[in-house]
Amino acid sequence: MKINFSKKTLLILLLILSVKIAGSQEKIMIDRVVATVGDKIILQSDIENQVIQIVTQGYPASENMDCEVLNQLLTQKLLLTQAELDSIQVGAGRVESELERRLMYFIRQVGSEKKLEEFYNKSIIEIKEDFRPLIEEQLKTQMMQSNLVSEIDISPRAVQKFYKDQPDDSIPMINTQYEINQILIYPSQNEEAKNEAREKLLSLRQRIIDGERFSTLAVLYSEDPGSARRGGELGFRSKDELDPEFAKAAFKLSDDGGISRIVESEYGFHIIQLIARESNQVNVRHILVIPKVDIEQKVATKNKLDSITNLIKLDSLTFAKAALKFSEDEQSRLNEGLMVNPMNASTRFALDELPSNEYSVIKDLKIGEISQPFESRDENGKIAYKIVKIKKQIEAHRANLKDDYELIEQMALMEKQMEVVDKWIEEKKKKTYIHIDDSALKCEFLKNGWIK
Repeated sequence: MKINFSKKTLLILLLILSVKIAGSQEKIMIDRVVATVGDKIILQSDIENQVIQIVTQGYPASENMDCEVLNQLLTQKLLLTQAELDSIQVGAGRVESELERRLMYFIRQVGSEKKLEEFYNKSIIEIKEDFRPLIEEQLKTQMMQSNLVSEIDISPRAVQKFYKDQPDDSIPMINTQYEINQILIYPSQNEEAKNEAREKLLSLRQRIIDGERFSTLAVLYSEDPGSARRGGELGFRSKDELDPEFAKAAFKLSDDGGISRIVESEYGFHIIQLIARESNQVNVRHILVIPKVDIEQKVATKNKLDSITNLIKLDSLTFAKAALKFSEDEQSRLNEGLMVNPMNASTRFALDELPSNEYSVIKDLKIGEISQPFESRDENGKIAYKIVKIKKQIEAHRANLKDDYELIEQMALMEKQMEVVDKWIEEKKKKTYIHIDDSALKCEFLKNGWIK
């Protein structure tokens, strides 16, 4: 659906940063300082803008929402003040990565980089200069909170106690889940298709050299579904986390924004640009082009899977042994073909966590039944064919320690972490200069140590 963005709508989107870029638009109200924490201030506009953002994201407005937002902002300022006292530093590379990620989000929402520049009557470079210190503050706050809870763990006994103490209506319902075995095979690619992929990347590489933004072209043309929406950005990775050929090219890139040669990896062909380098990690953006597969290779792959299915049905080999022998998915073939859910690293899937083509196959299968071969795509967008079998179906149920221990453990750990953070905040309030303007005294939470 095409969305028409007014100035008000765009302002709301930009408030994901929780602050305004001052001076780019005419002010429509006289601002005032609502609170001071150390040497940090909270403006009335900060509160109102966050309320607008929350409502726009679909959350219902409440009578005390402005007080809830003020509570959050006061806590953030406490964390930021301590982060600066502790000399917490955020690497320039991480700031730049987050800056690029957020700008790409805004650009996708408004339609183009040019529209963003026109709205602010500023160049993209000037907008970055406005955002950069704000993002650095947010990252420092996040790091401070992480430091407070980094050494907290929880014992199995504590998890059991947490579960026992929960009211029934606080324990989440778990939808029906499936454990699924698969045998996955990639169709082979001919040389003509590979040459077409190289030609496409050569053309894109030249467009970038001629002045177009790498990130914009990545959104438009990259076939890596995970990174394309982020302008091709992968985030900080070590060599071991990358394909060997990709890593070799990425770590050789200079810091001047140059573009790599065309790189062939197990996923396809890439061009790469360095965003930032820190220690033994790099953050790069890339454009992936996957060679097209012709119909003859697709048919041959489906026929191979049909033959494997027949062998299993004739009891010539088990599904597990067939997966070990034939499947080309390295993650699952050594574990009887058991699929891993990329959303939570477990071996269970709710139907709505499956890609649409796999959903349509799984929903009609019986336990132990083998599907017909069907086309799918792996996590990198590469075409594959597979057969699947439901190993186990776990009916919808309220979470319990036997079936859902990891989920309950995470809930218990989060509660323990919040208790630590809350205790830290209570102590920090006593030692920090805090002033609340009379206009905010209606907020009941301020009586809990914020007013001095």
